[in-house]
This record gives sequence, structure tokens and C-alpha cells, in this order.
Amino acid sequence: QVQLVESGGGFVQAGGSLRLSCAAAGRPFSRFAMGWFRQAPGKEREFVAAIAWSSGGTYYAGSVKGRVTISRDNAKNTVYLQMSSLKPEDTAVYYCAAGNTLSPVTTHYDRWGQGTQVTVSS
Repeated sequence: QVQLVESGGGFVQAGGSLRLSCAAAGRPFSRFAMGWFRQAPGKEREFVAAIAWSSGGTYYAGSVKGRVTISRDNAKNTVYLQMSSLKPEDTAVYYCAAGNTLSPVTTHYDRWGQGTQVTVSS
């Protein structure tokens, strides 16, 4: 079983930056890729970015490309999401997930963390 724990969320003003972390335990490399998703109140969960554990290959949603960088530290079993130039519409609960394909599709991920809240004030 893969367990995922997110951290690093909080309050930030528009234009600011945050770095989210996702610590993976319990054989994280049994999953090919890690993804970040977010869900705002009343909206569906949406893809943000994903990274392959071994190659480091990445995939970004168009809405965040250029403002977000996903990275991983294999030695620490941790995936990061560096976000900059944050906007109020980035406000959401951010989730990390583990899956077997580098994909923007939520159903391709079968392990999820509990989420961390990001609030961007205008």
C-alpha cells in the first residue's frame, strides 16, 4: 500500500508563491507516476501536474503551465509542487495521487492523500 501525505498549503496573497510537498510511504515506486490535482468548492477535481518517478517526465495542465513546477526527490520519496504568481482562482484543496500512468485523468490514480488547503486572497 502507498500512503501519501501532503503539506505546505496555507494562505497567500495573489502574486505570491507556495511549495506543496507530498511524502510517499509504503513502496511508492510501485506506482509509475505521481500527480497533483485540486478541487475548489462546488467544482470537480481537476488535474494540475504529474511526474514519472523514474524518468522525471512531466505533464502540466494548460491552465497552470508556466506558473507551476512539479519535481521529485527519489531519495526522500517526496514530490513537490512549486506554485508562483498565484491567483484567487487557484484557491482549492490540493491532492497528490499515485498512479500507473503519466496522465491527467483522475481515475488513472488509485492512491490519494488527504489534501492540503491553498487559499489565495485578492
